[in-house]
Amino acid sequence: MSTHDARLSAKVRRVPRQARSRATIEAIVQAGAAVLSARGWFGFTTNEVIDVAGVGTATLYQYFPNKDALVAAVGRQHFDHALEELRRSVSGRSGLRHLVDDFVQGMVAVHSIDPWLHRALLDSPAPAESRAARAAFQAEYLSRCEAVVRAFRGGPKGAADAAVVQVLSSAVESVIYNANRNGTPRMPELKRELVALVTGYLGATIRSPGEVLAFAAHA
Repeated sequence: MSTHDARLSAKVRRVPRQARSRATIEAIVQAGAAVLSARGWFGFTTNEVIDVAGVGTATLYQYFPNKDALVAAVGRQHFDHALEELRRSVSGRSGLRHLVDDFVQGMVAVHSIDPWLHRALLDSPAPAESRAARAAFQAEYLSRCEAVVRAFRGGPKGAADAAVVQVLSSAVESVIYNANRNGTPRMPELKRELVALVTGYLGATIRSPGEVLAFAAHA
């Protein structure tokens, strides 16, 4: 199969022109999200999606030619929603504490959408058609994380050490993901401890006297 044909096969075959068609596609995408959330990438099958959506095999393949095309649609919808949630968490309040609060709140909101689906999409191969949405979300998250690190280093010109950003972004995401697994994603105690984790870790990474004074002034 040529590269051009491969790209075409990952796209929806038919553009819906009627409300009924759009509703059918939405039902299939929602069913795909439910199956992917429950089964993960390797357990995901279009046959189970057909059963959950209550549509015929021909109907599903009329809009989604293969598994990758359907997962791409699920991924686009999920990461677009996640990006909206992340951006909605920005309060505009000044100060390090509020910056960290917004950062933590944004990731709690993102993972509260569907933590299992979020993890399944991150762990699965990214179909070409969903890469842009996934990359936009991840870029926004890392940008927010870098902004927090820079603030602790003394303002917008402060260094955002790549290793610090990687550790911090992974730690926050992992804590929230595991909390979701235990059924406690919105606990005030969890948010408070995450804020303490972020401020404590970043405070410990400050290296120069000037950075210490800047941290003390904004904390």
